[in-house]
Order: sequence, then C-alpha cells, then structure tokens
Amino acid sequence: MKPKAVSLSGQRSRAAFSLIELLTVIAIIAILAGLLLTTSGFIQEKAGNARAQGEIQALSSALEAYKTDYGSYPAEDKNGTKANGSDASSLVLLNVLNRDPGDAKTKVYYEIPANMLPVTNTPTASYETKLKNATVLQDPFGNPYHYQFPGQDFRSGVNFFDLWSKGKKNIGADNAQDDVTVAKWLTNWTGH
Repeated sequence: MKPKAVSLSGQRSRAAFSLIELLTVIAIIAILAGLLLTTSGFIQEKAGNARAQGEIQALSSALEAYKTDYGSYPAEDKNGTKANGSDASSLVLLNVLNRDPGDAKTKVYYEIPANMLPVTNTPTASYETKLKNATVLQDPFGNPYHYQFPGQDFRSGVNFFDLWSKGKKNIGADNAQDDVTVAKWLTNWTGH
C-alpha cells in the first residue's frame, strides 16, 4: 500500500472549529439561556399571583360565611390579635376560620392548606405542629397575607374587610393609600 501524499499547497483540513465560530455559538447559547430564565421567572410569578388570588377568594368566601353566622367579620381572634392590616393580622384568619387543633367541635370555615403555613425548623413537621406554631399565613412568595377589618372606606365602603398580599416584590409596605402600589397588590377589592 502506498502512503497518501500530503498537500503543501496551503489547503488545511476542516477538522476543528475556529475561535470565531466557537465564540458565536457560545454567545447564541448565552442569549437563549437568558431568554429562557427571564421567561421562566415571569411564568413563576404569574402562577404565584394566580394562586394568591385564588387563596384570597377562598378566604373571602370563608369570611362571608363567618359573617353570616356572627353578623360581622372578625375584628380580632381569641388571643387578642387585631385585624389591623399588620403582618400578624393574618393570624386572625387562621384562628377564626380554621379548626382549633385542641377542639374538634370548632366550626371550620376554611381549612388552611399546609402551603399557607410558614415552614418550621423541622421540615417533616406535621400539619398540626405547623398549625400550632404558625405566626402568619403566607402567600405563595413567602410574604404574609394582610387582613383589616373594618376596611379602608376609600376602597371598600362600610362594613367591609380588606385582604391582600403584597406579591413577589413585597411592594408598598408603608403606604397603603398610594394608588400605584395598591393597584399592584393582590387584593379582595377592585377599583378605588
């Protein structure tokens, strides 16, 4: 067998990519990855907002059932927690609408799902343990729901409650009457 002759005429073999081709491919992959991450974050936020709106509607329905039985919405719970719109105000909802872990005869207006209870130091804690140790009701973003009764009359009118989540960005923590901020909250009211 005769060995193949190597051409010295300046032709190179195409066995590898050039540096420019590699950099172009890496840049395209980086752009596509950036678009994918941005889109997935947006989709997760939309899903969280939808879940929060559903939870607010469920809690609102439970509050309406409570009002039917007692003639008014709860202004505080048996522990003295006030429905004043603070971070802890969601405890009123937890303690009034949900079953009392120590009393099986308590009327249940809304069985609080485990995903609305804060994560405890023990990841395998039972529902009952999480329920007893809860300090707030959490929205899908880990922020507390807020409950206020009576509600702000510029939003709700007379004998209404306000129930809201500040969403993923936790915006408007200090100024509840800022229309731009309120419009971005996930609420039980519409319009102003």
